Amino acid sequence: MDTRRFAAIACALLALGLAPLSAVRAGQGVTPNVLRATLGNGLRVVIVRNRLAPVVTTQISYLVGSDETPKGFPGTAHALEHMMFRGSPGMTRAQLATIGAGMGGDFNAFTTQGVTSYYFAAPAQDLSVALHIGATRMRGLDLTAHGWNKERGAIEQEVSRDLSSPFYVFQTRLLAQMFKGTPYAHDALGTRPSFNATKASLLRSFYEKWYAPNNAILVVAGDVQPAATLAQIKTLFGSIPSKQLPARPRYDFRPVKAETLRYPSDFSVGINVIAYRMPGLKSHDYAAASILSQVLSSQRGSLFALVPEGKALFATFQTRFLPRAGIGYAIGAFPKGGNSAALLKQMRGVLVNLAKHGVPADLVAAAKRKSIARLEFQKNSITGLANAWTTAIAFQGHQSPEQMAAAYRGVTVAQVNRLAREILQPDHAITAILTPESSGKAVAGKGFGGAESFSAMPEKPVQLPVWAKQALSKVSVPTSTVHPLVKVLPNGLRLIVQPESISNTVTVIGGVRNNPALQQPKDQEGVAGVLQGLFSYGTTSLNRLAFHKALDDLAANESGGYRFSLAVPAEHFQAALALLAANELHPALPKRAFMITRIQTARSLAGQMQTPAYRFQRAIDKALLPAGDPGLREATPKKVMGLSYQQIRRYYTQTFRPDLTTIVVIGKVTPAEAEQAVSKAFGGWKNKGSKPQLNLPPVPLNGHSFSVVPDKTSLQDTVTLIQNVPVTLYSPERYALKVGNQVLGQGGFASRLWRDLRVKTGLVYGVSSNFSLGRTRSTYSVTLGSDPGKVSQARAIVYRDIKSMQSKPITALELKRAQGMLVRRIPLFESSVDAIAGGLLYYAQHGLPLNQPTISAHNYLKVTTAEIQAAFRKTLRIGHFVEAVKGPTPK
Repeated sequence: MDTRRFAAIACALLALGLAPLSAVRAGQGVTPNVLRATLGNGLRVVIVRNRLAPVVTTQISYLVGSDETPKGFPGTAHALEHMMFRGSPGMTRAQLATIGAGMGGDFNAFTTQGVTSYYFAAPAQDLSVALHIGATRMRGLDLTAHGWNKERGAIEQEVSRDLSSPFYVFQTRLLAQMFKGTPYAHDALGTRPSFNATKASLLRSFYEKWYAPNNAILVVAGDVQPAATLAQIKTLFGSIPSKQLPARPRYDFRPVKAETLRYPSDFSVGINVIAYRMPGLKSHDYAAASILSQVLSSQRGSLFALVPEGKALFATFQTRFLPRAGIGYAIGAFPKGGNSAALLKQMRGVLVNLAKHGVPADLVAAAKRKSIARLEFQKNSITGLANAWTTAIAFQGHQSPEQMAAAYRGVTVAQVNRLAREILQPDHAITAILTPESSGKAVAGKGFGGAESFSAMPEKPVQLPVWAKQALSKVSVPTSTVHPLVKVLPNGLRLIVQPESISNTVTVIGGVRNNPALQQPKDQEGVAGVLQGLFSYGTTSLNRLAFHKALDDLAANESGGYRFSLAVPAEHFQAALALLAANELHPALPKRAFMITRIQTARSLAGQMQTPAYRFQRAIDKALLPAGDPGLREATPKKVMGLSYQQIRRYYTQTFRPDLTTIVVIGKVTPAEAEQAVSKAFGGWKNKGSKPQLNLPPVPLNGHSFSVVPDKTSLQDTVTLIQNVPVTLYSPERYALKVGNQVLGQGGFASRLWRDLRVKTGLVYGVSSNFSLGRTRSTYSVTLGSDPGKVSQARAIVYRDIKSMQSKPITALELKRAQGMLVRRIPLFESSVDAIAGGLLYYAQHGLPLNQPTISAHNYLKVTTAEIQAAFRKTLRIGHFVEAVKGPTPK
């Protein structure tokens, strides 16, 4: 290597606060916040300090995915990802599940074409545990035929779930056509036939070849001491031997041949897709391709213009970038029964015109500003920051995320136009038309049938490794880093400010309390939805295009309506806030836009009301709520088309009030600056009339019912068991129910439902158990997806596990672990700016203290096993569940 060139590169990176990986091989960092090293065995390590919350995320990425799988076994990498959670020498599956759940963190993985990544977000005090897990799994894996036979059932349920999505089915066909003859021709998910033929020995061979430190990247981000963390990593990972890696596959991309694909779907609208091959993440054209994608998706662009012109229900451009190639999708929606050909012609015309005449230079400049700003926003989430560094190094081959800033700045209009000419070619586009089809109405059923009985298998206490036992034995209420300042303006608007200095950005999240079920006048159901659709049309002083240009000039992202938001570089906070306020207080609500939006809403509703998803939810609502309940009110195409422009404006005036509004400001701003800006922008807002009643009346307890909704496009049954429960958001027993539900179904891999339905039997891929608590009415539900022939078994296990919560107390060990999960998880809700702001808004709007997480933690630790058993006995009524199934075959 030319040492002078290396020195120049190092100096340039030092200016960004970074250093090349090899420049810190001895573990010497260049800044207190970023430390990088390459261990002697080849493991690349990046440690990024971010003190937003006492949380850390570890992400270990192996540079192997579905690209490297054996021929005929496309899901090998995905299957191995699953097996990584079934234990290793020195750490059994049960221990791993218990540790992961006990830490209260997010513990998961994902497989892509070229990378398989394992991440762990947890309290910072548990960093050592997360690193121990990563090192243990890198050293070895328990891969037995018995374990694979158990996990195969869960993977097959995952495959069935994804293949039940028409858009996923289209994407798999698209990959096959666009990347024929290359590893990208198949998706990373895998197929059921290949999984049936897969043996544990194949998975072990794949692991032994590719899972090595010299084929991995470890990113640690969060509230850590970089030097001390690196020392731990060296101790735990340094002795793992490197391996001689196999040869990588070749990527010989052939020209794409134009083709049109047609699929039925269960969507509420029809979808046209025009797909093009794009440059990949590692291409020198990636930055320009990313800018082109943003130009094509801009709300000021000619593709999106099809929406306000009434030619499409929605229109956008999306991309899926893989390391060596990508796919760009122009997407347009038409109403069910509408003219797909007419919209397709319009979309093609727009794209051909842009390829021929070029894209607007102003939109290129706006896309560059927003792309660079987005790099700064990545610092607002600890997990997002870890993922950003992983993407930069593992997927893009960069030294850091900031390397993209220079690439974006260097993009020219000429480069974008060149790519547009090369990519947007009709002769090399694959077109797909997804047409909605009806599957049939909901019908009453007799139930699941069958009297399967599943006796509970006794669970032995799990003895944890010393390194995990010591860490998990300590549970205490975490110290919160969120200390907001609250100010109520003279007009009743509540302002909450949380200063943060981790990035040069400000985020605003706000809401106007409303309840369409109570506020919409009789026969005007749908007025709230039509009104919401008009907030993208600008203000009384700036039309749609001028309004969005003003936002683009500030690199700001804004959304208006009852729930509104703003994300902007800190230096533009006041100017962007003024635009947000103008949109909320003085929306344009143009009459022509109203007429188009009304038609679009009615057409969308007409299709939606025939979808299996709508009929499924409607069947549940009718079973839970008494006739005439306001919760059963709904918009229909006829009611929407009957709305007048005056009714829209009147509803806006009646429902938008400052004394029902809360605004949360978080970021690089002082409380005084935030109060001054919000007072200036929103202080003149006046209340009109008396404050409305927004709380629904309590609902009576429901009886048992069973219904089936046919879904012809689905390969899997979706099952919901749900009932009204006599508790609310303010009931004292909510803490006991929350702790108990961690044991039953919300505790991830360690919960009873997950253990019994997935780990032991493979009947489902996932199952959720949830208490949805409201101000005046609440529900408890269990939702799962399973092959139709396995639903009865799954249902029997669900009821058995619920009954067990009522018939005998949970064990002291289960209680301790559930309490630990909940308490340790609290800092994770403070580990991103959006999570902090969203939490503060929720507590304020629901009349809860802003330090509710700390209050909850104290109450979780006081709960006893007897209180949990009593709460489940009092709250849940076996035999009174509403049972609903959406799937391919009636029961």
